Amino acid sequence: MSAIKKISICAICTALCYVLPLAFHALALGTAFSPMHLPVLLCGLLCGWPYGLVCGAVGPVLSSLLSGMPPAAQLVCMVPELCAYGLFCGLFYKFVRTGRIAADLYLSLVPAMILGRVVGGVARALFFLASAQSYSIALWASSYIVGTLPAVIMQLIVLPAMVLALTKARLIPQRYPSGLAVRVSGN
Repeated sequence: MSAIKKISICAICTALCYVLPLAFHALALGTAFSPMHLPVLLCGLLCGWPYGLVCGAVGPVLSSLLSGMPPAAQLVCMVPELCAYGLFCGLFYKFVRTGRIAADLYLSLVPAMILGRVVGGVARALFFLASAQSYSIALWASSYIVGTLPAVIMQLIVLPAMVLALTKARLIPQRYPSGLAVRVSGN
């Protein structure tokens, strides 16, 4: 994929970091579904780790400046988390090659989602440490795992489906040569 196309996709994903939270929060689904995570993870998958990292850094800051969401105090924790999603998702997808695109997607998404939550938890712990408040593993688990379980399920369903649809529509290059293209369509 050309650099211009990657920059364009990254810009669209960054804009979605502003638009999707507005829509989800209007329906009171924002916290449970973590809508900003979708475009960052998608950017990492489609464009690679540098673009995913940029989307993870710029998206929440842009959204905060334009809409006030997330609040500035949350940016300290969200930016490292989202940067980690874009970075790790792009890195894993670059190096994981099973011969099956669906397996590659899940083997890239799951560890990236875990590592992003760990980075977010570490950032939050450092923030709480600096503000002399307490933060525990239980609080991390309840906010980053239990509280976002609907988001995890949605991301694991929606993101592979989007990548497969974009590949089938030939809007992004096929992951494997034409000899392996049959595996993309599920035949």
